Amino acid sequence: MTQQSSPFRSLFAPVRALFVGDASAGILLILVAAGAMLAANSIFAEQYNLLINGKFDWYPHAKLSSIHYIVNDGLMAVFFFVVGLEVKRELIAGQLADAKSRRLPLVAAIAGMAVPALVFMAVSGGGEYARGWAIPAATDIAFAMGVLGILGNRVPGSLRIFLLTVAIVDDIGAVLVIAFFYTTVGDSFLFWLGASIAVYAVMIILNRMHVSQFWPYILLALVLWWCVLNTGVHATIAGVLAALTIPMQRRDGNSMLERLEHGLAPWSAYLVVPVFGFANAGVSFEGMTINNLLDPLPVAIAAGLVVGKQLGIFSAIFIAEKSGFAERPENASWQEIWGITILCGIGFTMSLFIGLLAFEGNQFLIDEAKIGILTGSAISAVMGYLVLRFSTEHSEEDAQLDNKDD
Repeated sequence: MTQQSSPFRSLFAPVRALFVGDASAGILLILVAAGAMLAANSIFAEQYNLLINGKFDWYPHAKLSSIHYIVNDGLMAVFFFVVGLEVKRELIAGQLADAKSRRLPLVAAIAGMAVPALVFMAVSGGGEYARGWAIPAATDIAFAMGVLGILGNRVPGSLRIFLLTVAIVDDIGAVLVIAFFYTTVGDSFLFWLGASIAVYAVMIILNRMHVSQFWPYILLALVLWWCVLNTGVHATIAGVLAALTIPMQRRDGNSMLERLEHGLAPWSAYLVVPVFGFANAGVSFEGMTINNLLDPLPVAIAAGLVVGKQLGIFSAIFIAEKSGFAERPENASWQEIWGITILCGIGFTMSLFIGLLAFEGNQFLIDEAKIGILTGSAISAVMGYLVLRFSTEHSEEDAQLDNKDD
């Protein structure tokens, strides 16, 4: 007799399939990032730099003039599109469907951006470093989820969703920070902003009309991406916005959103994210000394990521639960919550991007910022992994759930 899957398992299966079932995606990402760093500091450093940063003879846009730009502003939009699909499904039919359950990730994300910025300013002393205040504010979704992938089924599903949601809110917050504090608005900004709003409005109308074909959404998503790219705002936000317009309704038992999610998730995990890691993790340490590691800028960034992130997010969760404002993630111990807050200190994508904008024209400070980002992220990754690795309360429970689902 075949056992019927419960509605909860059917709903939760896509989350587990993406982030629990196989650690190989996380391992691949870490290996690729390590390989990039080795390449950037080896006899092949010149070839690596030319491959990643070499300008094309022809390009349609300044932000598409090299592989580095194409990966960061183009390819990563696919990753954020998949993330947006995941979040929408959870908001509509998952653990975040209840308004009360959304309180905690929102409050935690806000605290997780504000406290690292305060720690950065306190440690750096301001001055010429003040423009880097937002560098430790964002959590890198790809690397954080990669670490969770390596941990397998040791982490409760509620914490995976919590981390994912906090990281997304962080990234959206970081994009807004870039737009308001680090973006030089050109004469055409208002035109492209208006065009972006118009295209997005059409996508919303398609959703309201229950259009169930893929191609109109994909075509308009590409147009939206092009419009956002031209505004000067980081174009990957277009991926999240476009995903939110994909219909969730079911026809003949199939969800258009879930079909897209399952179809794109492997491409995102095994192609998009590793390519991104290879293009961005190759930081050269040529000319750097041990003393540079102790300069105010890298220390302040690392402190913001390692100390500020976990202090801000953990405190927000603790206060929210004790005050009755929100409940902590289901079936999660405080030790496991602490481990997740440490992983939130992995800052990579947005941190590197903000560092380039904050110290544009000063290569020395850019390189120091990269050292701080990589150091803080590495410490957070290792520390978070160890804390969660030895938090085994739920490993047996999740393993049983895996076996039943199989």
